[in-house]
Amino acid sequence: MKKYHIYGIGNALVDIEIEVNPDELAKLDIEKGVMTLVDQERQEFLLGALPGTHHNRACGGSAANTVIGAAKLGASCFYSCKIADDELGQFYAEDLQREGVKSNLIEQSLEQGDTGRCIVMVTPDADRTMNTYLGITGDISYSQVDESALEQSEWLYIEGYLVSTDLAREAAIKTRQVAESKGVKTALSLSDPNMVKFFKDGLVEMIGAKVNLLFSNLDEALMFTGCETLEQAVEGLKQKADQFVITLGAKGALLWDGESTISIDAYPVEAVDTNGAGDLFAGAFLYGITHGYTFEKAAKLASFASARLVKEFGPRLSPDGQTLVKQFLNEL
Repeated sequence: MKKYHIYGIGNALVDIEIEVNPDELAKLDIEKGVMTLVDQERQEFLLGALPGTHHNRACGGSAANTVIGAAKLGASCFYSCKIADDELGQFYAEDLQREGVKSNLIEQSLEQGDTGRCIVMVTPDADRTMNTYLGITGDISYSQVDESALEQSEWLYIEGYLVSTDLAREAAIKTRQVAESKGVKTALSLSDPNMVKFFKDGLVEMIGAKVNLLFSNLDEALMFTGCETLEQAVEGLKQKADQFVITLGAKGALLWDGESTISIDAYPVEAVDTNGAGDLFAGAFLYGITHGYTFEKAAKLASFASARLVKEFGPRLSPDGQTLVKQFLNEL
């Protein structure tokens, strides 16, 4: 039995959530519903200009949210990322440790610079819009990878956001290659429509000949395959992944387990914030398949967990939400 169920690699970003309305986004020329990379000056301007309610900050980044979600359910997880020797970096390392995730941050000396930060703007329709200043996390490289921990993991999980810088993309590719050589399965998320729109070639490079498991939402799947319908996208993704999950929002999810397609219904809820929902879906799903669940059972757990999350603000389940998910888990 391996030491870790999931080894994640991704950006280290401190998330700052702000409630806003669409008019405010339009006035500030912010593209709604996607992640946009910005420089430090632009982000500081936005933090001063946005009048919304600020919620608690949390250690984030897509893959971090995924491994934390899995860890909260009982998975053993390791996370590789890059932070700076600053106040946000210290907060990030301590928060990750509090969430029960092992990392490279304790063992490695930190560099001077700025820890990455993401402004997550939540509109009344529960949509999340992100403006991200990568800071030092844009320089993540293979030197942040703990090969011993990777070799002792069942799955490697890569966030698609790493495609946005050359160093990070190269780190993701090398980590996947090493994982393959050690018999570690690889899962990858396409992460965001803008990543597919602007960095599709890099994502193809990160995936390689074929990835074991791919996570995508419908928009990402259509853009990545160049298709117009879900049915066409399913056939296209079969060329790049042995198995995959396409999340469909309120319509649930469509799975390909390598042999057949499986449809999963969503759990109807009144959403207030979709930030982190796709990340938690992936985390709960990976928890399921590393604990003997079928694809269908793992997806039902993932669907319920993400439905609970969107009823609350922030990328983490509240203690009450966590309790409900664990009750659901016991009844599956």
